[in-house]
Amino acid sequence: MEDNKTLNYIKVVLENLPTDWLNLTTHRLDIYNENLAKTAFLDKFDTLYNNNNATSAMLNALPTAYDYIRLGHPLSCVLEWAIAKLNAIKPENVISFSSQTIPVLAVLRKNLLSQKKTRIIYLDKPPQSFNNKIVKEIYNYNFELQKATSLSDISTFNGSTIFISQEDQIGTFKKNKNIDFVINLYDSLGSVLMVNGEQNEHYISDIQHVRRRETIAMTPSNSLTALNALVTKSSFKNKKDNSTNKTSVLNAIKEVTGSNTKPLVATSGLSIQYAILMGLIEDAKENHKGKAIKIIVPPNCYGGTNDQARRVAACIDNVEIVDLLVDGDNDMVQSIDSVLNNIAKQDAVPYIIAEIPTNPRVEVPNLVQLKEALSKERITTTGEIAIDPVFILDQTFCPNVHFLGDGEILSTVRTISFASGSKFPSGGKCTAGYCVGNKKTVTLIDKIEQHLTLCDNEATDFQYEILAKQLPSMNQRIKDAYTNTRQFVNYIHETLPGAKINFVSEELAAQGFTPSVFSLDLPTTGNSEEEKEANKRALNLKLINLMITEIPDESKFCVSYGQLKGCYWTIPATSTQGTTKEGDKDYIVRASLSPTMNLELHKKVFLKFVESM
Repeated sequence: MEDNKTLNYIKVVLENLPTDWLNLTTHRLDIYNENLAKTAFLDKFDTLYNNNNATSAMLNALPTAYDYIRLGHPLSCVLEWAIAKLNAIKPENVISFSSQTIPVLAVLRKNLLSQKKTRIIYLDKPPQSFNNKIVKEIYNYNFELQKATSLSDISTFNGSTIFISQEDQIGTFKKNKNIDFVINLYDSLGSVLMVNGEQNEHYISDIQHVRRRETIAMTPSNSLTALNALVTKSSFKNKKDNSTNKTSVLNAIKEVTGSNTKPLVATSGLSIQYAILMGLIEDAKENHKGKAIKIIVPPNCYGGTNDQARRVAACIDNVEIVDLLVDGDNDMVQSIDSVLNNIAKQDAVPYIIAEIPTNPRVEVPNLVQLKEALSKERITTTGEIAIDPVFILDQTFCPNVHFLGDGEILSTVRTISFASGSKFPSGGKCTAGYCVGNKKTVTLIDKIEQHLTLCDNEATDFQYEILAKQLPSMNQRIKDAYTNTRQFVNYIHETLPGAKINFVSEELAAQGFTPSVFSLDLPTTGNSEEEKEANKRALNLKLINLMITEIPDESKFCVSYGQLKGCYWTIPATSTQGTTKEGDKDYIVRASLSPTMNLELHKKVFLKFVESM
């Protein structure tokens, strides 16, 4: 009876589905509490269920669930809730993934750090892309892989037991008291992991963090397919031929980047970054056996990039993080030169991750000097030529700038460029990210592709479809958004000359660096540095709250960039730098403008803010 009530309720929810649940890839910070993200959503959703209320208005009013769609979103949360309800377990014990491999890697990671044994058992076959040798030798995970003939064969084990099952119907799990984690694989949809028993619930947050940093939750479109299959108690058919869209996207990336090498497209920017790091680590282990690997990363860059790199280093003995100071009083070129000189003395393998322009200060280094610093031949303490670096360039803010093609500034330096697809490539319609290298990285790209496949993190069919529609108009949207941003920045200069604005110069814009994001350091007063800082932080929120209140249809308190319309405001220290060390955070305002917005109204409201200061 309870099962029928649950399924009938979900059916009505799907009939009244809020549009944003399917289309939104980011979250509103003004209705988002990270500590309560999933619980707040599901607590209120549960109340609606108990009251048998599934009106569009009530569903629309629910708090934001998780962040972006990496850690989760409304439809993945509802799917997990429904599956949990049908199995009489807690919703947090059910975790959906776009990937079929990453849930296995999530448990392996936790057990590596806890020094606990893991046994992986399957009846039919393990995930298709799972590669035992690479997972053990490169990811450094330890496990036993066993084929069983039946559930009753699974005996007790001194460690964790993961059971993998290929399924074509949503909602049921094969259970055995000796199984700690059940992972159901669903062709073309992803997977659903069930944490079995209270003794394993301490894994949940770590598994969710892997989903947040190394992959994404089951996508909204696939979650919807799964929910429809659940309520109709039917198998699902979601596979379609994406070859035309994929070819279109790969060709568009080549054209946009100016590089004719093979592009790779993943489910998110962090998914592609994870493949890059693991592919490069494998290359280093093969070609520079026994040598230390140094991942060089700015400590104040986007929190996901920073956090993921440190998480990789935590799992592999000879991988270490080296800080790269790039913003404000620090010059990226000088910092890279100094760091590479030190690493050369250690005869280590250098991999540099950096954003151009930087985030949130929107700075561009001297590119000629950057090329010289990266190209310089360095000598080890034993007199040998040091290993040349690989430059991993985050081009999310300016994906239209050509760095890699023949004759371009970084064509002769081993460089891999990547971008988050939730920004300009898709206009905010999906999270897919991509990477491409220059001719000097062809073999590295092959390694990266191998890890993208192993992690089952290639972009989904629907993501390819969105990118195929959006990428052709990207360069024009970048141009139009920059025009709006330049006009707004100029207006702020005029109306609030005491503010410090971080934005590209006219000269840099003429070179092709036309971002549509700027950061604003508001003028403040106070009798001490602490008081000045406190007053500035209060002003930050005052400005943002005024904008989103006065222009609710366009201005959002939101971590977003490259959207098709509107204006987005955030404070990096409390959003994109969430996992960054406190001393490296930026308590400033960051604004990103789109090609379609009411610029004059935004100027008018900003003037109102200035007059109220």
